[in-house]
Amino acid sequence: MEKIASFTVDHLTLSRGIYVSRKDRVGNEVITTFDIRMKEPNREPPLEPAAIHTIEHLAATFLRNDKEWGSRIIYWGPMGCLTGNYLLVSGDLEAADVADLMRRTFSFIAHYEGEVPGCSPAECGNYLLHDLPAARREALKFLTECLREAHHGERLNR
Repeated sequence: MEKIASFTVDHLTLSRGIYVSRKDRVGNEVITTFDIRMKEPNREPPLEPAAIHTIEHLAATFLRNDKEWGSRIIYWGPMGCLTGNYLLVSGDLEAADVADLMRRTFSFIAHYEGEVPGCSPAECGNYLLHDLPAARREALKFLTECLREAHHGERLNR
């Protein structure tokens, strides 16, 4: 089988930040997939499963309710390697286009208090796997160390 594009990215040199992972055409529409890389692969410990699960619930809720971007958000979800998340957005976009949105998203998570949205047995397939304090710490770390300085790259797959 042919190797998929994401496996051709050198994860030994990949830094934290926002990257365009790919762009796909669906009919007349372009769908941009962003790599929201919170950890340096193979150099930092990955995100804890309970923390990234909580980040997923909070980010998806925030993004889909955003007045400007909500209708364009297709998907937010964790990477299997637990070093970040994927964000799929309708439109032909670059990392700089979503940098402010990501700053607002991670600020929301870093300062969130209360019940985690969708965190009940009826709403979530693993409702016990959540850690709000860890999610808040990870979001604040990414926000202050990476997003505030607008670390976003070109494209992962040139």
